[in-house]
Amino acid sequence: MPDPTGFSERRWTSSDGLSLFARDYPGADGPARLPVIAIHGLTRNSADFDAIAPLIARGGRRVLALDVRGRGRSDRATDPMTYQPPVYANDVLALLEQAGLERAVFLGTSMGGLITMALAAMKTRVVAAAILNDIGPQVSPEGLARIAAYSGQPVETPTWAAAAAYAKRINAVALPHYSDADWDAFARRTFREGTEGSPVLDYDPDIAAPIRAAGARALAPNLWPYFRRLARKRPTLLIRGATSDLLGADIAARMQKAAPDMAYAEVPGVGHAPMLDEPEARSAIFEFLRDIP
Repeated sequence: MPDPTGFSERRWTSSDGLSLFARDYPGADGPARLPVIAIHGLTRNSADFDAIAPLIARGGRRVLALDVRGRGRSDRATDPMTYQPPVYANDVLALLEQAGLERAVFLGTSMGGLITMALAAMKTRVVAAAILNDIGPQVSPEGLARIAAYSGQPVETPTWAAAAAYAKRINAVALPHYSDADWDAFARRTFREGTEGSPVLDYDPDIAAPIRAAGARALAPNLWPYFRRLARKRPTLLIRGATSDLLGADIAARMQKAAPDMAYAEVPGVGHAPMLDEPEARSAIFEFLRDIP
């Protein structure tokens, strides 16, 4: 496995004063290439890119893997209604400005892909290319309802074994091939040690507040105009878990029809969302990046 410690810690400040965190993987020596901004899903954090980020960096691109506000080592928001993609997108723009970056390739898993679409709508030039990991402008209500059912809910995990069992219970539908060791590693990416010494989920439970406030409307977002703008004249890759309950095959087919030049890869035996350490995902990403400046 790649060494996940090959990064430096970077902090930046949001427009509302939050201190936000990113893992900064330096690109290997060679010709300057556009950096990659990696953005995780709803309840996750930058550790999700432990496998793929070092590999991309070794290929010569700097990688910034973010902890979106309310997750990981980023500050929790004082106003939970700021836990929404347009605000997250503004946070990313603040990072780019403070890091002196004008353009980047964006790699977005689930919610990270929604943030990427929002960025393309808000400030289109910053998105040089986009990789969408198991997300589209429309999502299957069944998958979103499954995620909404556990997001922000209290969890009793007095031990790391209990944390691993929880991770398995929530995610086994997507990763049926995982071993006990895999689930332990998964838990250590998604939990942290709490003040009492027991593992606690590494995100603010209030990230679910906007979903609860939106009610049924949150389960059927229509972002086709955002997707078309993202994929128009911009290199785009869609990666889909073959058994995904969030990005159905029918939605992926509609995306391909709307963006005929979009590259596409499917990861067999995996649901929502691929971890990007799968051979199919890895090879698709590197083939895609090969032609990006």
